[in-house]
Amino acid sequence: MAVETHTPAAGHGEAGTTAEVAAHGGGEGGLPQFQFQYWGGQIVWLLLIFAVLYTLIAKVFTPRLRNILDTRAKTIADAVEQARTVQAEAEAQAKAAQAEVDEARAQARQLAAEAKAKAAAELAKSQAAEDERLKGQMAEAEARIRELRDAAMANVEAIAADTAQAIVEKLTGEKANAADISAALAKGAA
Repeated sequence: MAVETHTPAAGHGEAGTTAEVAAHGGGEGGLPQFQFQYWGGQIVWLLLIFAVLYTLIAKVFTPRLRNILDTRAKTIADAVEQARTVQAEAEAQAKAAQAEVDEARAQARQLAAEAKAKAAAELAKSQAAEDERLKGQMAEAEARIRELRDAAMANVEAIAADTAQAIVEKLTGEKANAADISAALAKGAA
């Protein structure tokens, strides 16, 4: 094994020996990908890798992705259709419920009107009966009043006669005649 040594005489600023230059990749330098002699192999590998990737994408990944997207689209379309169906059913049920509520309200109004009419008829009937009862009581009261008035009027003549006799006696000092007082009262009543 031969070891090359640099001597201080050779200088530190020079590029080195030819063996060193050959050991580091030759004197041309640069990347091997850019060297023309390797391009043929690189193009073959490029085409081979492209063909493999194209086949994988076209035959494996794209169908799987398309299947997933189709399944997803079908699931979404089914869910939307189901939601529309449920919404249509809900709207139909809401309309039916509203119709039932309207019918119940109409029946309630009709029952209330019938009850009101029945109550009004019963009230009118009871009021008519009460009016008849009150008319009877009024007739009885008027008859009693007439009797009392007639009795009072009869007593009024006696009271007037007594009062007139007392006044005449006080004013004149003499007792008045009953026939004269009766004649005076009859004349005053006429």
